[in-house]
Amino acid sequence: MPIEAWIAIAVIAVLTITVLIVGLVRYRSRTISLTAPEDADKQLDRSGGYAAKSGISFSEGGTATLDPTGLPGVGDDAAVPRDAPKRTISEVKLPEPEAEAPQVEVDVAEVAAPEADAVVAEPEPVAEPEPAPSAPELDTIAPTEGRLDRLRGRLAKSQNALGKSVLGLLGAGDLDEDSWQDVEDTLLIADLGPTVTAAVMDELRAKFAASGARTGAEARQVLRDALIGQLHPEFNRSIRALPHADAPSVLLVVGVNGTGKTTTVGKLARVLVADGRRVVLGAADTFRAAAADQLQSWASRVGAEVVRGAEGADPASVAFDAVDKGIEAGADVVLVDTAGRLHTKTGLMDELGKVKRVVEKRAVVDEVLLVLDATIGQNGLAQAKVFSEVVDITGVVLTKLDGTAKGGIVFRVQQDLGVPVKLVGLGEGPDDLAPFEPTAFVDALLG
Repeated sequence: MPIEAWIAIAVIAVLTITVLIVGLVRYRSRTISLTAPEDADKQLDRSGGYAAKSGISFSEGGTATLDPTGLPGVGDDAAVPRDAPKRTISEVKLPEPEAEAPQVEVDVAEVAAPEADAVVAEPEPVAEPEPAPSAPELDTIAPTEGRLDRLRGRLAKSQNALGKSVLGLLGAGDLDEDSWQDVEDTLLIADLGPTVTAAVMDELRAKFAASGARTGAEARQVLRDALIGQLHPEFNRSIRALPHADAPSVLLVVGVNGTGKTTTVGKLARVLVADGRRVVLGAADTFRAAAADQLQSWASRVGAEVVRGAEGADPASVAFDAVDKGIEAGADVVLVDTAGRLHTKTGLMDELGKVKRVVEKRAVVDEVLLVLDATIGQNGLAQAKVFSEVVDITGVVLTKLDGTAKGGIVFRVQQDLGVPVKLVGLGEGPDDLAPFEPTAFVDALLG
């Protein structure tokens, strides 16, 4: 055979092999392998034992008034911000078209009929007045005392790091240096942070050397005392929501997006109403769609009053109007819900500072509560620092503690900011807001 025929055969063979390989690769790439995860049937243990005996306490805030001397006289602080005046609609009366009188055909026979045959019109029945609308039914609010007893078991154990790992290591007997290192690593995993972990480790080493704790119960007591001490039980955790002599107390609720600020305002309003307080809510979150409607829903269930503005209105103006309404109506407390904002957005943080400054021109701000999501752990610490610099927060509310929360953020916030955690959210129910108690919190972490 000539060489040209062999070349043609070789080329055809190469092309055939290439087509087969490409087809095989494409066929295998379309094959989907489905395998069940190994831990699909495992359920996360979210049990706990957070139980407190007292209810949420309230106290009176500072009575100092703001001296306007020296305040800036230009810019946003020159005057109380108000919504831009809108042009009124002038009512212009247009001439009505002349209507032609309808032509009525009169039957002569009917006109000539005697008056006796005329039909007498019967009087129309008088409509009965409609009954006045009944007052809206208000919710039955659960008492604040012993609230955590009813919510027992909803606080997670921080993934059982403290409840099992640390107690297992401490109760194993004599600890060598490797065992102490394991204890320290476990505390860091539980999100206590390096500063608190170092302090707890020093106290554990000292107490174990002095008392010679050997059993699991003794080890638990030593660890419990060390953790409670780091939570500073001496902090004043009462909510400064009692009225002044001539003005209501003012509470400002701040935080980043999605932490549950509006829900916290609604739940706190329920607690205050149950305590016999008259509450006014300020819907200063004018950016999020339906935020004012959500606050209105909470208020209507407990009989509180809401001050709201137009969508996109100046939040400082709405907050000022809410405080003004509270003073005029003789309310006991005014709760102002602000818009969620990222702590990294400088412009939005400056606006939050403006809201506080404007409100202080009408009344003293007694409490600034920062709402933090407990599930984000140490990321909340950076948020707390920035908010503290802008509006000088006085207390922290930890929400979403009913899930796999990193409860160690409590230690870091109080250690670095010196600000107490005052309230905790333990569920989605309307009465699932409870006071923070260090002893109950540590008992829930240890299990």
